[in-house]
Amino acid sequence: MRASHAATSTARGRARTRVWADLPEAELLQVRVKDLGLKLEGTWLEDCVDSLNTELDRRGLKVQAHAWISDEWFSPDNTPGIAVPFYLAHPRLAALERRMLLGVEGGTRRECMQILRHEAGHVLQHTYGLHRRRRWQQLFGRSSTRYPDSYRPNPASKDFVQHLPRWYAQSHPDEDFAETFALWLTPRSNWRKRYAEWPALRKLEYVEELMAEIVDAPQMLTKRVEVDPVSTMSITLGEHYQKKLDHSSLELSSTYDRDLQRIFSAEPADRKAPPASAFVRRNRAAIRQSVSRRTGEYQIAVDTVISEIIDRCRVLSLRAPGSETRLRSNVTSMLAARTVRSRYRPSRRQWFTL
Repeated sequence: MRASHAATSTARGRARTRVWADLPEAELLQVRVKDLGLKLEGTWLEDCVDSLNTELDRRGLKVQAHAWISDEWFSPDNTPGIAVPFYLAHPRLAALERRMLLGVEGGTRRECMQILRHEAGHVLQHTYGLHRRRRWQQLFGRSSTRYPDSYRPNPASKDFVQHLPRWYAQSHPDEDFAETFALWLTPRSNWRKRYAEWPALRKLEYVEELMAEIVDAPQMLTKRVEVDPVSTMSITLGEHYQKKLDHSSLELSSTYDRDLQRIFSAEPADRKAPPASAFVRRNRAAIRQSVSRRTGEYQIAVDTVISEIIDRCRVLSLRAPGSETRLRSNVTSMLAARTVRSRYRPSRRQWFTL
């Protein structure tokens, strides 16, 4: 009787999924997140979480993280668990995420495992109260430090490991630890050799010592609860993405004009060269993807700036003489540098996916 009831419920869930999965985009954006009926079970994410727990077990760690579907990546401090964003639970939603934001954070198995290992660092920290240890505070700082609205990283710093994009370890002591733990946990990361000349090696060595110490330590968090699950979210997909887009904007500085005039030409001798606006438009995807890889910035934010650059090239009547490869490299380097300065300056409020 129970098996029959379970089969019926599963069939109904699939039927509901088929209904919204086949909707046109405009109608799909009107669907409330809670009405998607998403579950972690039966998705590729379940296998990723199992792989994470296997990695923890192989390291002798007794914590086994549970996971659930929410609206973003995070690990709360009241349960040994990890929230996974809903767009990863169904191909239709992943396609919508890519369409709206030009990227899918954690959309490949490799990226998903990277983020899960990072979140597992938060799980370990909270489960064993690691941030209360004096040595932890000496190396990473105080966990009680207020999370900033923005942070200004130093891309050249060797005091922090580099695991997730945006030099994320530099944003807060908790993130510094989580990034260091994630790198330590990653199979075949070869961290001793990779960070041999870096001050960050001390943090990695401490994590290895610390994990050996807590093998038999009592766990402070044992109750499995789901924080902000999708089943409670009345916001529509359209409202969700509007909020994300509002947070993803980058400002275009007027100093771009000088940069563009250095890269391209307004000289009469180059008037027969292709318009710079057409050149940027033709190379838009390659430039956007390259800048995103270099800076960790969302592609949607970079794309917005590229649109404005195209307009400025048109207004300034710039031409694109010479090698396309060289021009594309120059535009990419300029935009990457400007993106980092714009995004991480202290006066700008920043939204981070935790």
